Amino acid sequence: MDELKLRNVHLQQVQNQIRHKTDGLSSSTLVLRRGQPFTILINYDGRPFDPLKDKLFFRIVLGPLSVEVPVSVSGQPSPSQWSAILEGSAPVRTQPVSLFSPASSSVGVYTLHMRVETHGGVKSHVLGEFTLLCNPWCQADSVFLKSEDLRNEYIRNDIGLLFKGCPNNIDSQPWSFDQYEKGILDICMKLLQLSPQSQADARKDLLNRNSPVYISRVISAMVNCQDDKGVLMGNWSGKYNDGVNPSTWSGSADILWKWSETQFSPVRYGQCWVFAAVMCTVMRALGIPTRVVTNFNSAHDTNANMVIEEYYSEKGEKLSISKDRIWNFHVWVESWMKRPDLDGDYDGWQVLDPTPQETSAGMYRCGPAAVKAVHEQKVSAPYDVPFVYAEVNADVRKIIIRDGKILETSVDKDRVGTLICTKRPGPAMLMQDITSEYKTEMGNILFQLEMVDVPLKDSLKW
Repeated sequence: MDELKLRNVHLQQVQNQIRHKTDGLSSSTLVLRRGQPFTILINYDGRPFDPLKDKLFFRIVLGPLSVEVPVSVSGQPSPSQWSAILEGSAPVRTQPVSLFSPASSSVGVYTLHMRVETHGGVKSHVLGEFTLLCNPWCQADSVFLKSEDLRNEYIRNDIGLLFKGCPNNIDSQPWSFDQYEKGILDICMKLLQLSPQSQADARKDLLNRNSPVYISRVISAMVNCQDDKGVLMGNWSGKYNDGVNPSTWSGSADILWKWSETQFSPVRYGQCWVFAAVMCTVMRALGIPTRVVTNFNSAHDTNANMVIEEYYSEKGEKLSISKDRIWNFHVWVESWMKRPDLDGDYDGWQVLDPTPQETSAGMYRCGPAAVKAVHEQKVSAPYDVPFVYAEVNADVRKIIIRDGKILETSVDKDRVGTLICTKRPGPAMLMQDITSEYKTEMGNILFQLEMVDVPLKDSLKW
């Protein structure tokens, strides 16, 4: 009898990527989404493969992690573990096999191995690599988004609109997210691999990469270069002779390519909208629905009291006593995901901010902060909800001093977070007002005047 010999294995990249809605993504590997089967073709020479006599195993390898998957002749895939099923039970020389990854699989670049056991012995083969992404089309995935229109907008759309300026003079800038450009997905995966978390403990990092909460927190830190080999260096000085003026960028690909081509040296320079747009590209490439959001009159609370203090002299001169600031606008992203780590229903949009403003657990990153938690003023919720709440809803306390003593204070409750907006879904390049998702109904400005005469140091206790 002829010996069973492996001729080749066809990963069916085109067919699988169309089914997985990853067609167009440029990678050196097959690109798949978790929680969804994919089919490969195994071609044999010699005698046919006989499922009743021959045994077939796959080994799925992700860095130091691996799982062995025996191939079943029949049955349904398990929703909680890797599985493989033969399509047909008759002896054949071309054997289709359907492999299934659970919706909780880690995002990463996997290597696929195969082992064939026959009466004549055991032979092992390396079949190639595949990149596994989150799957907003899969109901079991924690990034599942019900609306096809929104999936197309927040995953597949590679053109966006950024808003800048001030509330009464809004400027819109088209942006090319470029997630389909050559090599961009591979660069996004490299960004995960170079993170401090991966460098410190690759096994733990890869296990945690099943969670979009974890992934988004890593990406938030890696888009800036403050603590790591991140993508962008910030510059707000107005001097850009040794780099690129942030206003010059119009797409993410040039930035990510430059970062990769320079052996992961930070790209000079970015400001908030550039940081946010690049993060949107990375998150969409990884399969996590993401949009860019602008907050007009955005507060930067530096002392974590959720109040913006402004000090003035009697003559109205602003004093540099407080480091708190209110920016004309600030830009971040929101990503859609479940939040099983929180008590209560906080699934949905989560604020993530890669612009290096303040540290979170020792690194310059922000989020994911549940938008619902910000709206409900649940400032005890992780991550960085108090900081985001202050950005959109802080009281502004104006303090007039003379000779180290406070003369007057006034409080403006509506100056911060005047308008929060994003691009409206669909082909039209229009703005969508999402202020109500962050803030309760706004009333008139509350202006309180107090005549006091106390030492300045006491004012810092508010």
